[in-house]
Amino acid sequence: MLVVSPFEVLSIFLMSILAGLVGAVFGLGGGILIIPFLTLVEGVPVPYAVGASIVSVVATSSASAATYVQDRLTNLRLGMFLEVGTVLGAITGAFVAAFLAPRILLVLFGILLIYASTIMIVGRRVDFPSGVVPDRISRRLRLGGEYFDPATGATSRYEVTNTLRTLSISGISGIVSGLLGIGGGIIGVPTMNLLSKVPVKVASATSNFMIGVTAAASASVYFVRGDVQPLLVAPLMVGVVVGAAVGTRLLRRTPPLRVKLLFAILLVTVSVAMILKGFFPQIVL
Repeated sequence: MLVVSPFEVLSIFLMSILAGLVGAVFGLGGGILIIPFLTLVEGVPVPYAVGASIVSVVATSSASAATYVQDRLTNLRLGMFLEVGTVLGAITGAFVAAFLAPRILLVLFGILLIYASTIMIVGRRVDFPSGVVPDRISRRLRLGGEYFDPATGATSRYEVTNTLRTLSISGISGIVSGLLGIGGGIIGVPTMNLLSKVPVKVASATSNFMIGVTAAASASVYFVRGDVQPLLVAPLMVGVVVGAAVGTRLLRRTPPLRVKLLFAILLVTVSVAMILKGFFPQIVL
């Protein structure tokens, strides 16, 4: 059983508020802040940090997804279609994680963040591409939709394309979710935006809807393995719910380009810290 002091519980709770806010805005679940904080600052073993993070992702999704669905930002048809890949991937990733060294997981985490930040910077101005032609599967499943953006005051119609490729990558994002405890949105959001041509706000909202189911699929594996510690999970879940409630309001009012730039800067900063810790575990960041 992991021993956590009252001060550590308080610091974890305060950090989780920020993690919940970031997770709700970017559709990530908050794991990109939770895991670095627990491992780099609190010194929590990686398996326990991943287990706590994956459970908190479920809480973040539960707190924010309902609001986005009510605001009609979430593309429910697309989210349910992509869940086929993410759930299978999440269960696979959770099992594989038991066979990898913690240092490898840290480095993988950092590399993944660099990848996500790079493609978000490259495609930062691709929010609402014109002339998108839906593929056959998208037309048959009616995956396109429309949404109202309070930041611009306009209602826009969009189409979805490259559905099979997006489904395949969703399987990879599920593996990443189960492996690293981050919800999978770190791959899912840029993939939906840049490959499927879904507006970034819709991608973030749809990801928030998806990550709860994805995380729940892999959380059960961590729970059975004994990697879910109540003293870590309890303050995290309370904090991320509070933060997510604030984050849902921010996303509705934030311009899409600013969302992408803030997202990329955040990922680059965290990725450097995680890679350094993976290669040099003795350093204190």
